[in-house]
Amino acid sequence: MNLIEADNILKVYDGFRLGPLSISLPEGCVTGLIAENGAGKSTLIKLVSGCIKRDGGECCVLGRDSAQLGSLKEEIGLVADDSGFPDPLTAGLVDRMMSGIFKNWDSGEFERICRLLDVPQDKEYAEMSSGNKMKLKIAAALGHRPRLLLLDEPMNGLDPAVRDRVVELLFDFTRDESRGVLISSHIVTDLERLCDYICFIKNGQVILHDEKDRLLERYGILRCLRGRLNELGGAVAGFRSTEFGVEALADRKKLPRGTEVSPVSLEELFVIMINSAEKEGQK
Repeated sequence: MNLIEADNILKVYDGFRLGPLSISLPEGCVTGLIAENGAGKSTLIKLVSGCIKRDGGECCVLGRDSAQLGSLKEEIGLVADDSGFPDPLTAGLVDRMMSGIFKNWDSGEFERICRLLDVPQDKEYAEMSSGNKMKLKIAAALGHRPRLLLLDEPMNGLDPAVRDRVVELLFDFTRDESRGVLISSHIVTDLERLCDYICFIKNGQVILHDEKDRLLERYGILRCLRGRLNELGGAVAGFRSTEFGVEALADRKKLPRGTEVSPVSLEELFVIMINSAEKEGQK
C-alpha cells in the first residue's frame, strides 16, 4: 500500500508553477526530495499535508484526499521549516500543549527524544538557536507516534552529530513497516544514508524518481575527452567539464561493453543531472 499517492498534482502561484507531477510513498519507506532552492520541495510537502489547496490533480494520503486530513492529524507528523511554536513556550510547556491536542501523545517518548537531541528544557522558544528550535519540532512531530512523517528541511541548523541522531531516529521510525517518511533536505549525504526512494525536482517538475539503489546501480561516472560524448549518444545523461576533459553521468546499460565507469554518489548524480537540465532549458 502507498501512504502517499499523488497523481498530476498542480499548484500555481504568480511567477511559479509546481507540476503537474506525480509521486508515491510505499509503506515502510523513506522518500527524499532533492532540489535547488525555490524548486518546489516545500510547496509539495504543503500540498501533501493539506496545508495549501492544490489547483489540479489528485492526492491521496493514508487512504484519504489530502484536502480532508483534519481527521488524520493523529497519524501525521509535520515539520515545516517556516513554522514553530509560540515564543514563550519551553519544551515542558510544548509537552503540556501537545498532550491536549493529540490523543496519542506520548510524553515519555517526547522527553526521550528531547534528551537524545539535547533540547534545552528551560529556554523559551524565542531564545533558542535555530538548531534547537528544529530539534524541538522534530521531537514534537514524533511525540504522538504518527504513521506518516512529512519533514521539510529537518536538518537545517543541526550539527553533524545531531543529524546522525536524527537519521537513526528515522531508521527506528520506519522499522514499523506500516509507517513512512517524506523528507526534503539540502544535505544529500544524509538522504543517501536514509532514503529508499529519491525524487529530483527542477523548476517545479520531477526530472527523476526511482529507488535509490537502482539509481546508483544504473548510473556511473565516465571520465573522457569531450569529443567522445557524441559517440556515446543516449548513454550520457549529463556531464560537467574538468581541466582534464569531462565527467559524464552515464547509463551503464547503454555504454559499449567493457567501458570503465566509476561509482557515482547521490550528490554527484543530482548536481550533474540538475545542471545539465538547466543547460538544456537554456538552449
